[in-house]
Formats: sequence, structure tokens, C-alpha cells
Amino acid sequence: MVMRALTWHGIEDVRVTEVPDPVIEQTTDAVVRVTSTAICGSDLHLYATLAPYLQPGDVLGHEFMGIVEEVGSDVATLQPGDRVVVPFNISCGRCWMCQRGLFAQCETTQNVDQGKGASLFGYTSLYGSVPGGQAERVRVPHADFGPIELHSDLPDERFLYLSDILPTAWQAVEYADVNGNDTLAVLGLGPVGQLAVRSALHRGVGRVIAVDLVDERLDLARSWGAEVVDVRDAGEVADALKDLTAGRGPDGVIDAVGMESHENPLSEKVIGAASRLPKPLARTAIEHVGIDRLSALHTAIASVRRGGTLSISGVYGGMADPMPMMELFDKGLTVRMGQCHVRRWSDDLLDLVSGPDDVLGLESLATHRAPLEAAPDLYRTFQEKSDGCLKVVLQP
Repeated sequence: MVMRALTWHGIEDVRVTEVPDPVIEQTTDAVVRVTSTAICGSDLHLYATLAPYLQPGDVLGHEFMGIVEEVGSDVATLQPGDRVVVPFNISCGRCWMCQRGLFAQCETTQNVDQGKGASLFGYTSLYGSVPGGQAERVRVPHADFGPIELHSDLPDERFLYLSDILPTAWQAVEYADVNGNDTLAVLGLGPVGQLAVRSALHRGVGRVIAVDLVDERLDLARSWGAEVVDVRDAGEVADALKDLTAGRGPDGVIDAVGMESHENPLSEKVIGAASRLPKPLARTAIEHVGIDRLSALHTAIASVRRGGTLSISGVYGGMADPMPMMELFDKGLTVRMGQCHVRRWSDDLLDLVSGPDDVLGLESLATHRAPLEAAPDLYRTFQEKSDGCLKVVLQP
């Protein structure tokens, strides 16, 4: 038996092809029929930058939800017909790390040979080469713990983002350590940045300043109650943020941009060249040479007040990137970052999004909705930020 799935075939070359249907391989597996799946900003890294860690035919996608079709004999918490949303990181719920709420570092699925944390759906050989969710069906390992069961007939988009971007944004605000008397700046107003703005305001953070250079994204953040700074008009963003905060800088800054920053053309050329090298050489370049576009991170460091907190939710991949260590040390900054521990936040967030009111505007976040077959075109649209594209939801 075969199914349709979005598969990787080369740099900026993804296609919907036929692949084998998933089957139960372990007694803790489930097979889920996907009803909605999304393109995430970090999928764009796979579209180009992380090509050395992909093989033609790899199934992409890590934000998905659907209906359970089959469960292994040791899955007592689910049964066929259950509606679930699946966290992007695969964790067992029982190991030393999981017991401490560090689900993104699960020792059962940790990729020790790669020096990486828990396995991820649809995210390269660095994270287990687990087939992803931009497909008609998915095998879900550790289904006795991971999937979040839904007991509501609300639309998919009320729950889909529990797989990644909503808990990622929530964790970013948590890590920023801000309260009702504080100012939070959010750099980057893609989906995670938008939800970080909304989450911070919902949690009662005193003041939220949103920073970007795309008109539609700035307008959207403003409509939710954030003050905005347009990078194109600001000169030095750090100076603009200090001017808005009595010269000190915000109490907390979230970097929701990561290595997708467009502020350093030279780094962009280096990244492009590295990703096109033969795979062994490309991996060496990525793992041992600083190739990230770090302008957003450096801006965040320069912006946050002395003694403040920097929260990094944007993805970085370079291993030898130059960092302003003197500034970090002298300012006495607290820095928190990392993959989101989805299951750490999922119960509280499920309660929040299940109410009668769509308090975080999840049902209207997607700007583009289409069948799975449209995925190749929409990857490019999302990458180019054209046609007002903020978030893409696909129905297999």
C-alpha cells in the first residue's frame, strides 16, 4: 500500500510523491491519518540550508494532527477513532530527562551518535530521520505518551499549532521572565513571533514591542495590542528599543528569527555555498564553521537591558559562530534557549485554546490553506514571504 507525502529531493526541490504506508513497528506506536498539517518556519531550513542531512525521498513536516487509525499493543491511552495533535519532538515520558520536563532532551529518543537531543518528526538525519507529517498518514512512536487527545469538535486550526509553534511561543515568553511591570521585545513576527506577542499580552506582560520589516506582519502585531518597530525605519533597532524604554532597553527580548535573518548578505552567500558542497564537506562546514546569519541575535543582545533576559526560540545551526561574549558578560544577561518541551506546556495550553473564545486568534492565523498537492508552490511562497504569506495549513 502507498500514500501521498511531501518529500525532499534537493535544495529547494520538494515534491508530493507516493511512499509506502506507515505500519506499526513497535508496540508503543500508533498510525495517525493526518487531517491538517502545516509548513513551519524551521521547515525552510530543510528547504535549503540543511540539505547535507537529508536524503531524496525523506518525508518532511512536523506540525500535524489527525485521527488515530491503529495502535500498538502497549498503547492503552488511545484507540482508533481518537482525534489527536502530535508534538513535533518524540519523547517517552519516563526517562530521566522527561521526568524533569525536559522532553526535547528525551534520553530514549536522543540522537547520541549525532550529539543531538530527542528525535523530531520530518527533520533530517541529525534528529533521527523519522518520516514527517506532511503526508496522508504518519507512524507516531511513543504514542503511549506523546499525542494530545482532543475532546472537542472545534476546527483543526484551534489545535494544530499545539504541535509546535504555540508551545514554542509560550515557552519563549516563559523563558523571557517578564511580568506585568516589564517590557518585552519580540524580534521577528513570523508565526512564532506573532503567537509570542499574543501569549505575552494574554499573560499580562506590561508592554510588548514587536519588531519586523514586513508590513502585514507589523500591522497584525499592532492589531493585537503591541507597539511596533519597523526595521526599515529604525536605523539601529537596539537604539530604537532603548529610546522607547528610558534608555535602558527592554527587560526581556525574544529572538524569534534565528538563522533566517536577512540582514547579512555575506553570511547568506556562505550558507548557500556550504549547503551545495558534497555532503561530507557540507556537514563539516556546518558543524565546525560559523555559518549562521546572526544579526537578529546580536541585535537582541544589544537591545536587552543590563541584567535582563534573552530568550531564543529561533533556530540556529552553526557550531563556531562568533558571539559578543564581552557584552553578554558585562551586561549580566540571562540567556535561555532550545527546542520547545511541548508536553511541558500542552495541558495548560489545551485548556486555554479549548474555550468558546479563540483568545489567541488561532483559527485566523493561517494566511494560506490548500491541499497537500500545493505544498511545493507554497514552500516557495512562504520562503519568499510573498502574497502576504504568514502561515500555511495543508489538508492531505
